[in-house]
Amino acid sequence: MTLQIDIWSDIACPWCLIGKRRFDRALAAFPHREQVRVTYRSFQLDPSLPDSYPGREADYLAGAKGLAPEQVQQMLAQVSAVAAGEGLHYDFDALVVANSRKAHRLLHAARREDDLATGGPVAARLKEALLTGRFERGLDLGDDDALVALSAAAGLPETVARRALADPALDTAVQEDVAAARRLGVQGVPFYVLDGRYGISGAQPTETFARALDRVWAEIGPLVDLGSAGPACGPDGRGC
Repeated sequence: MTLQIDIWSDIACPWCLIGKRRFDRALAAFPHREQVRVTYRSFQLDPSLPDSYPGREADYLAGAKGLAPEQVQQMLAQVSAVAAGEGLHYDFDALVVANSRKAHRLLHAARREDDLATGGPVAARLKEALLTGRFERGLDLGDDDALVALSAAAGLPETVARRALADPALDTAVQEDVAAARRLGVQGVPFYVLDGRYGISGAQPTETFARALDRVWAEIGPLVDLGSAGPACGPDGRGC
């Protein structure tokens, strides 16, 4: 038996990395973690962004959200403080603003490489590398060479990565993920769906994820016998 968990997120979302840390911690402590299959699905917060944006994250957010620079700086400071509590070191001054489309192409290529029976490790490692590369290392995720290097380190062959980056057909797969999110009513990311039925919105505390895993597993898991066998009737009538 396998518990399927689908996670919609965007490489451009700082809360998605925070949520990943918290979810990963809950999953690591879950007794049935080997029977959980996690699929990372695409969501683009701003598909209109160019591959390269000539400005800092604070400049982009001020323009995109119509906020005063002081408000943006306060917002970034707050999310950085939360990230630090999860052992993350966000560097918004070094962050390179870029469209996440190419990164999502690579994630779909990685999903194809994964072992379908277990969900495989490549997509998960690449997701981690892309998020930390953007928010902690200041990598340009609009640059093909940077993306290929991250992909290779995560276990996606360079030839596969370069082919994926040049394949606009993978944009269809990205849009299918986005459309699926819209059908579920997803308005923001990260968003988690457990067993296709239960939704968790946002970078919730680790304890929330842990309780959700326990609850869903209790519903779909095998029946637990709480007592030794007592007198009962069998299907053949014996014992009655």
